[in-house]
Amino acid sequence: MHEPPLREHGIGFGQAARVWAYVGLNSFGGPAGQIAVMHRVLVDDRRWFGERRFLHALNYCMLLPGPEAQQLATYFGWLLHGVRGGLVAGGLFVLPGFAAILALSVLYAGYGDTAGVEAISYGIKPAVMAIVAFAVVRIGSRALTTRFAFGVAAAAFVAIFFLDVPFPLIVTGAGLLGYLAGRRRPAALPVAAHAARVTTREAAAPLVDDDAARSGRPSTRRALRTLALGLAVWLTPLAVLALALGRDHVFVEEGVLFSTAAVVSFGGAYAVLGYIAQQAVQGYGWLTAGEMLDGLGMAESTPGPLIMVVEYVGFLAAYRSPGELDPLLAGVLGAALVTWVTFAPSFLWIFLGAPYAEYLRGNRHLTAALSAITAAVVGVILNLAVWFSLHALFDQVGERHLLGVRLYDPRWPSFDPVAAGLAALAFYVVFRRRWPLLATLGASAALGAALSLAGAG
Repeated sequence: MHEPPLREHGIGFGQAARVWAYVGLNSFGGPAGQIAVMHRVLVDDRRWFGERRFLHALNYCMLLPGPEAQQLATYFGWLLHGVRGGLVAGGLFVLPGFAAILALSVLYAGYGDTAGVEAISYGIKPAVMAIVAFAVVRIGSRALTTRFAFGVAAAAFVAIFFLDVPFPLIVTGAGLLGYLAGRRRPAALPVAAHAARVTTREAAAPLVDDDAARSGRPSTRRALRTLALGLAVWLTPLAVLALALGRDHVFVEEGVLFSTAAVVSFGGAYAVLGYIAQQAVQGYGWLTAGEMLDGLGMAESTPGPLIMVVEYVGFLAAYRSPGELDPLLAGVLGAALVTWVTFAPSFLWIFLGAPYAEYLRGNRHLTAALSAITAAVVGVILNLAVWFSLHALFDQVGERHLLGVRLYDPRWPSFDPVAAGLAALAFYVVFRRRWPLLATLGASAALGAALSLAGAG
């Protein structure tokens, strides 16, 4: 899978690896928070990539099944240093969360106590609210430069937040609108408006030119080799286990379930968690609904994709059905297997499709469609930000449906004034003081945990 190098950018492999590790350690708050972290680190702070390149990569990753933030890290790692860069960037995005969830799963299986985790989560959530809001403002201010783009973003927000329209339909509709607008009224598109303006940030040009190509025309032979190798890496362990242990063994059941989830999980973790919870709790009986909620709390409190909750499910399922293995060893192997079949496809989608996404960046019709998808993504991120904020500020959030419209119903008696105060403080240090991510998360986590354990939260 050798590829022509990107135009010289001066970013060393070791330097990039340190940044990917930093991103992985600070990737809290689900996909919206993680995208916010990457945007701030890669675009605002280090200026490795420009806004157009970032949004183009984000658009492509939002079209894929699986965790879009992890795929976005893999895409940028691939852009800088090819396949090895993508493996390191995507792997380091997952590794901190994998280690944290594994340790917490072991403690949970042995003691069933998540009080410490919940206390840390109590402080992290308000900080994530501010970080996500900052990302919405920054990305929106640069992507929504025309009335058409504002309209698409607003329509996407209404569609997903109030009408519960599936994410793939929103992306498809936005892309079609962008394509049609590009043919009939190209000046309405953000990309056209952007091109018509004279930038004031030329002195702060990104190290990777927005127009630099990662590779030439994609090779069909390379794509077939990548597909064959990716499928083998992904599915061979599962096939070996099925032949050795039988279709009904817990390891094989886990591998089949989470391989399936990895393929159908369009729209990220939020879109597939309901399916996973239903199958794990009701279908297989691996854990209870309450235990599933505890796992979600772990995933929200630790770095890495929210979909890392599957590791916790895999651990408990194997721990409770170890066969001839030691329960702890079975749990660790189950966690590793589930993580493997969940994330191996994500690397495959990037290494297989990213060369085509790069090659087609200059295509006028594709650019028009992706510009509209960019606007829709802003609406989707805003939806995640509002959803996350509601659940951070209210202990109980119900839903009502009126004439096909979904309305969230936060129960005001469950409003948490301490969380609101922490959120206000986080908004101040993020928007006004421009604190670094680690400082914001660390201070909020420490203060929130202290207040929670003291009984104030």
